[in-house]
Formats: sequence, structure tokens, C-alpha cells
Amino acid sequence: MIKIDKILLSIFQRAFKSITDEMSISLTKTTRSPILCEAKDFVTGLYDAKGQMLEQTENLPILSFSLGPVCRVILDQYGDNIHPGDVIIHNDVFSMGNQNNDVAIFKPIFHEDTLIGWAAAKGHQADIGGSVQGGYNPNATEVWQEAVRIPAVKLYEKGELREDVWNLIFANIRLTMVQEDIKAQIGACTLGERRLKVLVEKYGIECYEAHKKELFLSTEKMMKSEIASIPNGVYEGDSMVFYDGKHKGTEFTVRVSITVEDNAITFDYSDSSPQTKGFVNGTYTSTCSAITLTFLQMINPNIPHNEGMIKPLRYIVPEGTILNASYPAATTFGNHLCPQVADAIFKALSEAIPDRITAGWNHLLCSLFTGVHPETDEKYVDICFLGMKGGSGALDQSDGYDHIGMIDASGGVLDQDYEMFEQQTPHKLMQHEYLTDSAGAGKWRGGLGVITAIELGADDTTMVIFGDGDVKPPYGLFGGKDSILNKISIIYPDGKEVVPMSKDMIEGIPVGTLYHQVASGGGGYGYPEERDREKVLKDVRNGVVSPEQAQEIYKIKLDED
Repeated sequence: MIKIDKILLSIFQRAFKSITDEMSISLTKTTRSPILCEAKDFVTGLYDAKGQMLEQTENLPILSFSLGPVCRVILDQYGDNIHPGDVIIHNDVFSMGNQNNDVAIFKPIFHEDTLIGWAAAKGHQADIGGSVQGGYNPNATEVWQEAVRIPAVKLYEKGELREDVWNLIFANIRLTMVQEDIKAQIGACTLGERRLKVLVEKYGIECYEAHKKELFLSTEKMMKSEIASIPNGVYEGDSMVFYDGKHKGTEFTVRVSITVEDNAITFDYSDSSPQTKGFVNGTYTSTCSAITLTFLQMINPNIPHNEGMIKPLRYIVPEGTILNASYPAATTFGNHLCPQVADAIFKALSEAIPDRITAGWNHLLCSLFTGVHPETDEKYVDICFLGMKGGSGALDQSDGYDHIGMIDASGGVLDQDYEMFEQQTPHKLMQHEYLTDSAGAGKWRGGLGVITAIELGADDTTMVIFGDGDVKPPYGLFGGKDSILNKISIIYPDGKEVVPMSKDMIEGIPVGTLYHQVASGGGGYGYPEERDREKVLKDVRNGVVSPEQAQEIYKIKLDED
């Protein structure tokens, strides 16, 4: 029997993290799509032989908690037919995938002849087939209109490329860039494989297995301790989704009942609305990821991210609801239901742990531009990350984060580099700055939103709009004020202004069109008149708060200063 060494336990935990971080660096350096190499819309992870999470680097957390379940799908599917040198690809939302564009690569790791783990990397691909370039189709009603479905299938078998499988997949994807980015993901997984093998060879398989189990147990204890700090009870909260992309005026409810009983917690979304007939649906995995990342924001941030962290959490998300749509529903929007999932949790737990929850975050409202670059004659896809990153909600003793972006990313999505944006697309960035008075006022104010303006530099541009937050603004808590609404508009060269729906597609946009976007800030926390006077004055000096808002909402008489 292996004796557990606490120092060695820490070494294993930090080594697992170091490996997934190195995999992440590799992907950042080798991918081509700005979605991956700049925004870092991907996750890298290590899993044991049973698909249990050893560690992951969560550049985009909403992707993060789907890799383990898919790993177990692969194990069930292939059984003993898994060999060194295999590489498996997967994106299928109806076998534990979270979004069609989020394509995962899995590589088994062997020690001698024994399967000991998996290296995995999942990234948002610039195209994944379907009827609309870029993958977001607000007119979709079924999965085949959105993407090529890829159930778990081997790209490499025993180290040999399966050219038939490779050619079949990429014959249905528009951009050759995607092939290169998938190769980069394979490379990152090969790096993870190499590093874990070296670690196990150094300490021995028995030592690795024993300390892995102990790491799971100790992490589970930490998570149970965090749950136990929440008063026992049943807590309820809800949020709204507006418009399903097909039927104007439609509304849907995301409702949670949270049961805390000692060191166990259950998130039950059974009373949420039935699935929509449009593309505004989630998957079981995207919803569970949203629940997990939201809860992690309220507890000790130093808890290791492994299987032990997840074990005390119970999810109830019935099939057929908006959060777990039945086959063959369209589900591309599913990741972006995270704000509603999170809002419901924050509202529910505001009574139990008011000092650990935030006011409302900005709800994602985003544009995706596609077309042909007139200088290179090549197709491009660009998600306008610059414009969509609003502010987070305030919390007790802290203002919200400015321009942090969607809660699904928890601050992980980065801005595009301005110069690279203008090189990789035909468009010109005209304005990108914090927006005065975009944050919800409060004793602790919300994070600022931004205003963005872009001049389109090519004819026949297609713009896909997806998101929410143009009907109700992020909410304030405990006397804090709401922030403002999201808004997107385009002004054609002839002066005509068009304000699209929150799920929309506009084709044939001409060169010279001006694109404007407001991404709202977060909601405020506590009564604005209780805010420290010097903080308000500093915000006025910095252009965060206007003199009018300082006087009207914060009740500061500026003429006295």
C-alpha cells in the first residue's frame, strides 16, 4: 500500500495544473483563428483513465466541464478498442457536447500497456459547416441547419491518420483554417500526453493512482466545507430569456430551486420553460457548466479543479426544457443561456449568502461578421469580441469589473488586438472605449460597459446577431440600480439606420456601413446615496460617472467642491 505524502500530493496537483497550462500556451501560439489565438476561446484538460478530471485550464469556463462527460462517452463507445496513438474528435451536442462550434480532441495516455489518462483540448472553431458560415444560424430549428454533427470518431488510429474520416469532416467545413486549428489541438494533446507520461514514469503508476485518489478526496472535502457554510434551506430564483429567433415577443423562464442540506447542494431547473422552436436552447452539458462556473465564483477560489470539486454538486435539468433540449433541436445558443442560469442562482442565494453574490452581469449581445476579404479574396469569420464585453455586477465591498465580458467566460475572453483585427478583416475600428454612466449605480457600482464603432470595409458582408439584454438591463441588488440596455445598430451609407433583433441575420451589407454597439455595464449593489463621496468624485473626474448622475442618483452636490 502506498503511503500518502502530503508534499508529493501538492506536487502532483501543481504538476497537473502546469501540464494543462502548457497545453494552453501551445494552443495560443499555434492556432490561426483569432477566436482561439487572441480571444482564447478554448479549454485544455487532463483526465484519468475513467474520464475523471485531474485538472484543466479554463480560458473559457463554459467549455470546461463538458470534456469529462464526453471522455466517458468515448470509453463506453470504444471499450477496449482504445490504443496508443489514437486521436478522437467530437462536437455532438446530443452525446454530451456543449455547442456545435466547440470541437474537442481527445488523446489517450498509456503507461506501458495500461490506459492511465486522457489529454483533451476543446476550442471554438471559426466554421463548422451548417447553412451559415461561422456556425451561428438564428433561423435554425434543427441541428443539421447549424453544423456538421461529429459523434466520437477516430481521426488517428494507432498513430495513423484516417484520411477518409479527415476528408469527410473537412469537406463539410468552409475554412481550411479549421484544419490547421484542429492540428494545433492535436499538438497540444500530444504535449499533455508526453508530460503526464514523464510524471508517471518518475513516481510510478502506483504512486500516481494513490495520490490521485487522495487529491480527489481532499478536494471533495474542501468543496463540502464550502457548501456547509451556506445555511440549510430551499432557495428559488428565476430569470428571463427574450425572443427565440423565430417568434417575435416570445418569453421564456429559467427557474432554479436550490436545496442546501449540510454539505450537499442540488440545483433543480425542472420548472424552467419547455424548449423553444428556434435556436435558443441549451444542452445538458452547457447548463451544468453554467451552474458550476457560477457556483465557483461564490466560494474559495483556491479549490483545485478536479473531479473531487464536482462530486458534491447535483444537477437536475430535465430533457425537453429550454436548458436541455431534445434531439434534434437547434442548440447553438445554449452557451449563451449562462447569464440567465447565473442570474437565477444569484437571486436564489441572495437571501442565504448576500455577501458572496453579485448583482446582474451584462447579458451577451454579439455580432459575427462573415464575408470575403477584398484584398486577399479569402473568406473570413470574426466574432466581435471587442464590442460584446460589458461589465460585471457589483458585490458587497467591491465594484464590478469593467469590460470583463460575458459571465460564461468569467473574464477569460480577451479583446482582439486592434491592429490584428484590421489586418484579418477588411473592417476599420473607429471607436472602442468605456461608456460613461453605463454601470448600475450603487454603494458599490457595477462594472463599466463599452461603446464600439466599426466601419465595414467590404461589400456583401453578412452580420449574425445573437444574444440578449436589449429588453431588460442587468439588475441591481439591495437598493442598487439597474444598468442600461445593450444595443446594436448599423447605419448604411445612405443614412438609413437599422436596429436588428437580438437574434438576427442581415446579409448584403455594403462597404462604408457604420456598425455601432453598446455593451451594458453591470448592476449596482446597495443604495447609491451610501457610496463613499470620494469614490463618486473620482468616478466623475475619470468620466465613469457624469456630473448629472452624481447629483441625481448619488446625491452629490458638485458645486460645493
